[in-house]
Amino acid sequence: MSALTDYFKDETFSYYEMAKEIAKIHMVFKKAGVKRGDKIALIGRNNPRWCITYIATITYGAVIVPILQDFTAADVIHIINHSESSLLFLGDNFWDMMEGDQIPNVKAVFSLTDFHVIYERDGKSITSYQQDILKHYRSQYPRGFRVEDIKYPEIDNDEVILLNYTSGTTGHSKGVMLTVNNLTGNVLFARSAVNTQTGHVYFDKGGRTLSFLPLAHAYGCAFDFLTPLSVGGHITLLGRIPTPKILLEAMSVVKPTIICCVPMILEKVYRKQVQPMLEKGPMSIAMKVPLLNTAIYSVIRKKLMDAFGGSVSIFIVGGAPMNQETEAFLMKIHFPITIGYGMTECAPLISFTPDNEFKAGSCGRYLKGYLDVKIDSSDPQHKPGEILIHGEHVMKGYFKNDEETNKVLDKDGWLHTGDMGTMDEDGTLYIKGRCKTMILSGNGQNIYPEEIEDKLNNMYMVLESLIIDDGTGKLNALIVPDFELAEKEGVSQEELAKIMEENVKTLNTQQAAYEKIAKYTIYPTEFEKTPKRSIKRFLYSPSLLNK
Repeated sequence: MSALTDYFKDETFSYYEMAKEIAKIHMVFKKAGVKRGDKIALIGRNNPRWCITYIATITYGAVIVPILQDFTAADVIHIINHSESSLLFLGDNFWDMMEGDQIPNVKAVFSLTDFHVIYERDGKSITSYQQDILKHYRSQYPRGFRVEDIKYPEIDNDEVILLNYTSGTTGHSKGVMLTVNNLTGNVLFARSAVNTQTGHVYFDKGGRTLSFLPLAHAYGCAFDFLTPLSVGGHITLLGRIPTPKILLEAMSVVKPTIICCVPMILEKVYRKQVQPMLEKGPMSIAMKVPLLNTAIYSVIRKKLMDAFGGSVSIFIVGGAPMNQETEAFLMKIHFPITIGYGMTECAPLISFTPDNEFKAGSCGRYLKGYLDVKIDSSDPQHKPGEILIHGEHVMKGYFKNDEETNKVLDKDGWLHTGDMGTMDEDGTLYIKGRCKTMILSGNGQNIYPEEIEDKLNNMYMVLESLIIDDGTGKLNALIVPDFELAEKEGVSQEELAKIMEENVKTLNTQQAAYEKIAKYTIYPTEFEKTPKRSIKRFLYSPSLLNK
């Protein structure tokens, strides 16, 4: 049965072949003197050997340290050293960004192309052993590798097996210590996820996953990798988030049964393909006829489903807030979408609802039986407060960083997420924004800039925006226009400025008095992002912009 396929190399590993490769890596670990609890770093594009290295490490009892490939060279070197990793597996191109002297704890570096040794610190014993791995493997298993040979050590539920460095928007990554229990809780919940109307199980044996989210991030790792493998699914790896053209081509080939994605994917499809259909041409006229618009919704839904391969049972969206207009339209056409909420510190899942029960504007119900959730507010249903988490998925803390750990984990084990939200009686969560980004108006009103940005970002010619407090209690908007669209439609700089002015005027008619934009600035480039594509808001504070 196929387990892992590299889409571009057309290379596939069956579950049996995976097990054989894991056995070989375990032999190399033993030769290299790897002990339980030792750290092994991993960086490279999503490919079968990336996945095999990950599973080989945790089944040996060592700790895997996956590193996002979008980190800078300095950050990668810092993480390897901070984590005290003794071995490093990487895509060959990543070795070009570092020298052996910069990573003094690392005994050997292995290529994710074919597991050959790229670098060995002292001598050539590991290199020589790996070169003759087939001979050693046959000696170890003289009668061939059999099912009964698959024996892995028992590891306690509270033992750390994953050190996941966050791509935080504050500029400093922290090593999140995740346990067997944290990962198992996520996988067990995902395996039980089902459409309660049809009884369809989302993750099932023989299911097809097209993986394009970074597996070094908790979201992609849990639901594009660990869960599909645990049920006997087939994962096709695209390497990283591709261009829309390549992504849709791959969808038509793989025909995935489940898609995990970030909002940007569906928002781009909506803005580039659906909106023009609804605003121009015959379809826009027909939409105004009540009896016809239902039929048109059905046509659009089928077109979208076919574009994604035609076999998808659910789109699980996470990693960032979803644009409300896009979400509202997708729900109107009965597109099988649900939006979840999580964070690396929970490996990652906090809330999820089957698509048939999803409530607009929410991020699903918290995972009862796995977690307890409370809102730090006098009126959790109506007055936003910080979301606090306790239970199976909560991390042990940050590696070698008690100060930061104590900031987010209180003495009773409650994780302070830093997210502001409300919660329905049934446990459905609604995210309002980050505690750190909340703006307090002059008359004491709480302003959540993300909610204003969501409206502004959906206006004509707006690519992205940031709402900031100018320090006097007034709101400023930094607006990045969609320059590509402007050029395509022949819009001049002067016309673009007028469009943005009209957008702000329209936005202000939709806002309460204390939420109105006092001033706006057209920003010339996209905002700087973390590897997870969150805006580094701290770079755009008024004090820095006015320097």
